[in-house]
Amino acid sequence: MAKKVLGISFGRKNSNCDMMVKCALMECEKEGCETAFIRADDLNITNCNGCISCVIGLMSGRGRGYCVRHDDFDILDECVMQSDGLIIACPTYETSATGRFKTICDRIGPSHDITFRKAAYDEGKAAGKPESELPDARAFNKRSAALISVGGAMTENWVALTVPMMYEFTFPMAIDVIDTVEYYGAMAFENVAGNAPMMERMKKVGQNVVASINAETEEERIAWRGDEEGCCPICHTRLLQVSHDKKSVDCVVCGSHGTLKIVDGLIDVEYTPEELDRSRLRWGGKLEHSTEIKTQAQPSGTIKNLKELKAPYVAYNPGIFPVDESANGNLKK
Repeated sequence: MAKKVLGISFGRKNSNCDMMVKCALMECEKEGCETAFIRADDLNITNCNGCISCVIGLMSGRGRGYCVRHDDFDILDECVMQSDGLIIACPTYETSATGRFKTICDRIGPSHDITFRKAAYDEGKAAGKPESELPDARAFNKRSAALISVGGAMTENWVALTVPMMYEFTFPMAIDVIDTVEYYGAMAFENVAGNAPMMERMKKVGQNVVASINAETEEERIAWRGDEEGCCPICHTRLLQVSHDKKSVDCVVCGSHGTLKIVDGLIDVEYTPEELDRSRLRWGGKLEHSTEIKTQAQPSGTIKNLKELKAPYVAYNPGIFPVDESANGNLKK
């Protein structure tokens, strides 16, 4: 059976993200894969409102972990469930990913977290529930992904937050990112279709994804195929947060804690095996987080006088500022 690769573009129709994803997908198709393409802005997907019904359903055994809202997110979800590989491209808006991208990541969120889903699945199986009443078992399949960011700025650090943020899509189901591309300076070309070196790089993205999903060993499947190693051996990104002790750092993407060192004049980070296992991209780190939620999140009713405590704030509503008629704002009169 042919492997399936899903391409998702968060850009405008026939603009850079579309062209780049399609170029990579066409290469996958040449290699015998079945491909599918989604432009996220064509989907009607509403914001997550934080009701946590999905997680409560998983933890209580009363649901399959799906959102109570059934909109076009279901279309995206079904395509992801069928996929073996993903190629995702997102423009850079205000130095990071688009609002649509974040909306979709929020909807995937903890409802698709494999530690939540696996526990609910195993408990349901043990209780004799049919598959139709359990979390979708396809969520546990191994998947590989390539992430592509696009930014018009000629200065690289103006797009530096986009790829790290794009890992949010991969966290819940522990999708393994095997290649990333930051395409900055896009304003120098009317369209990336006219940038031959970058389109060649997109062909390589497709080849890398195919090589990963067709790998015979797990080590080969998750092998990093990007052009840069970064400073984290798990996510290969370069984004670090200096800890409060000003001696150590955290990988902002992975969450792993490391010791900052200078080796032969170069910055290096040393991570212990235990810290690498705490990566948000690995089972250990994900289990740690889901256990936190299960054991420390307080249920409704634990604060007995909560209604009285909230009352002053519920009643407080100063409203909006009146229109400044002496200024030239954007409100229609």
